[in-house]
This record gives sequence, C-alpha cells and structure tokens, in this order.
Amino acid sequence: MVLRNHSTMTWFLLLGLPADHPSQALFFVLFLVIYLLTLSGKLLLILVIRASSHLHTPMYFFLSHLSFVDLCYSSVTVPKMLENLLSEKKTISIEDCLTQAFFVFDSGGTQICLLAVMAYDRYAAICHPLHYGQMMSDELCVGLVGGSWGLAFLDALINTLLTWKLDFCETRVISNFLCEIPSLFPLSCSNSSNNFAVLLCSALLHAFGTCFLVSYPYSHIVSTILSISSTSGRSKAFSTCSSHLTAVTLPYGSGILRYLMPTSGSPWELVFSMQYSVVTLLLNPLVYSFKNKEVKPGLKSMLQKSLYLS
Repeated sequence: MVLRNHSTMTWFLLLGLPADHPSQALFFVLFLVIYLLTLSGKLLLILVIRASSHLHTPMYFFLSHLSFVDLCYSSVTVPKMLENLLSEKKTISIEDCLTQAFFVFDSGGTQICLLAVMAYDRYAAICHPLHYGQMMSDELCVGLVGGSWGLAFLDALINTLLTWKLDFCETRVISNFLCEIPSLFPLSCSNSSNNFAVLLCSALLHAFGTCFLVSYPYSHIVSTILSISSTSGRSKAFSTCSSHLTAVTLPYGSGILRYLMPTSGSPWELVFSMQYSVVTLLLNPLVYSFKNKEVKPGLKSMLQKSLYLS
C-alpha cells in the first residue's frame, strides 16, 4: 500500500539501540555524559579562541567554525536519541525525520569541507611560510568558510527535497538511532533510483573531491617536511599537521562508507553512524586543540579570569 503525499503515514520508528529497559538506562546515562562533554568541549574551545588574541589566526578561525558545526551536529542527533531511550514509542514524525536528515547532511558536508580548507591552510603555513599572510587573507578565509557552508547547504537541500517527494509504505522501521537519507530509501514504495543516484553523486563529490583537496596539499607538506634538515624542525612541522590528520581520518572512513553502502539494516550501519555522530565529535577537541601548545595558555588564562571574577 502506498501512502500518497504522506497523508496517512505520519511517523517512523527508530530502533537503532537495544530495547530492553536495563540497556536503555545504561545507554541513556552514557550518551548523556558524552553529549554534555561534547557540548562543553566545543563551547570551551570556541570561547578560548575568541578570548585569546594570539589565536586569532586563519587556522583557529577555521577551527572555531568546525567546532560550531560539530556542536550543531551533536545537538541535531543526540537529544532525539536520548528522548527515545526514555520513551516507549521511539517514534519520530516524517517532518522531524526529514528535518533531522537535512541538518545531518548539511553539518556533515560542512565539516568535511572545512577539513579540506584547513588542509590548504596547513599547506600555506608549512610550504610557503613567507607568503602565508598573503595566501590566507581575511577575505579568503571568510570566503572559504562561506563556500563550505553554502555548498553543504545546497547539497543537503537538493537531497532532502527529493526525498520529501517519495511515497512511503506501511513498513516504517528505521534500524538506526537517527534519520539519515539512505535509511529512508528502503521504506519508500516509490522508485528511489533517481534519489539514490543524486545521493551517490553528492557523496562521491564530497568524498573524493575533499579527499583530493586534503591529499594534494599534504603530498607537498610531507615533501617539505622531509626536506627539513634538523630533526627538531621536522618534528615541529609535523606536530602542526598531526592533529588535523587525526581529525580528518576519524569521520572520513565511517561517514563515506555509511553514505556509499546500500542500506540493508546491517549492524555496521549503526556502528558507522555512531562513530561519526557521537564518538568523533567527543574526541575532536581532545585530539585537535586541548593538547595544542597554543591553546593551553589561552585556556589557562580564561579559567584564571573566570575564577578571579567569581
């Protein structure tokens, strides 16, 4: 039975996590703690960057936007998951599901675009240090961030609008804890081949396009680092890139596999979604910033000022 224009079909069932009560309570506490730590880490990092004048550089300008994107991503996905862990129904309306799918796609796309932009920033800093100020002007930085947001927004809007036109059958169970566009195709009674083709093109554009924009600068970065004669110089140059490479690696593999693999209800789909939606967002501030020698003084200064004012 096809339900035209979503007139009868008004909700989906999210069954991505265990349904027994002891597991629900355990997962609720675990993910609530992770969510609060993620929020506090992202907000603290943004505040430190804004408050510390020595961090007003292109690298940290991009990092503050990346932290804000991660903050949005967490706030779109985790609260609904926490609500379902406490609820017996575990339902989500079609409107809310598509809205969540849009923001997941939008924030995820913006995230990988910003990571590619940050690779170019590292290339300019290491390979062309004398021309860094000219290559990374304020106007260019704002344009790169705006382009990242705009490209991801347009991509997410096109895919979400196409998904909205689908008709859905009586089968309404999503084997995940959040709504993602690939999860909705198997629930449709309409021909979703065009939707899948557009999504595949979008995923390939983001995956291989941004992967090239990351790997090409880093091929020059590695070559430049290896040409440095002193061991301390090579170590210092590598340390400026290692955290960024870690931040790139964490979401890329699982995110790309999730959007390229066919949706079949496999447990791996849940694992991939959990990895880039929850785990990566928690670890990013730790691996990227709070161990950074430039961030530590700013964090220490801000905490001292807060304690003094209190």
